[in-house]
Amino acid sequence: MHKVQKTFLAVAALFLASGVIFGALGAHALEEVLTPDRLESYQTAVRYQMWMATGLFMLQLAWRQGALNDARLASLLLILGTIFFSGSIYLLVLLPQELGIRSLLGPVTPLGGVLLVAAWTLVFIGVLRRRANDSQ
Repeated sequence: MHKVQKTFLAVAALFLASGVIFGALGAHALEEVLTPDRLESYQTAVRYQMWMATGLFMLQLAWRQGALNDARLASLLLILGTIFFSGSIYLLVLLPQELGIRSLLGPVTPLGGVLLVAAWTLVFIGVLRRRANDSQ
C-alpha cells in the first residue's frame, strides 16, 4: 500500500472517530443547549462527516485493489470538502452568533459541498475509465 493511501486511511479513521464523538456530544450534551434548528444542522454535519469518512475509507480500498487507477485527487477533495462542509457547520452552530461569523463561514459550507460533489464525480469518471480500459 502506498504511503499516501495509508495517510488517507488514517484521515478517514480520524474523521470516523471524531464523528462518533461529535455525534455523542450532540445527542447528550448539546441537546439541551442548542435550538432544534441548530441541533438539526449539527446532526447534518455529523452525518455528512461519517458518510464521507466511510466513503474515503472505501475509496482507498478500491484504489488498493486496482478498481481505480488513481484516487489521489478525489481523496484530497473528499478531505477538504468534509472539513469545509461539516467543519463550517460545526462552527456556525457552536460559536456565538454575536461574533458575526455567519458572513465569514456561510460561503464555506456550499464550497465544501461543491468539493464533495467534485470528488465523487472524479470517482465516477475514474470507474468508467477503468471499466473501458478493462474491456479492451
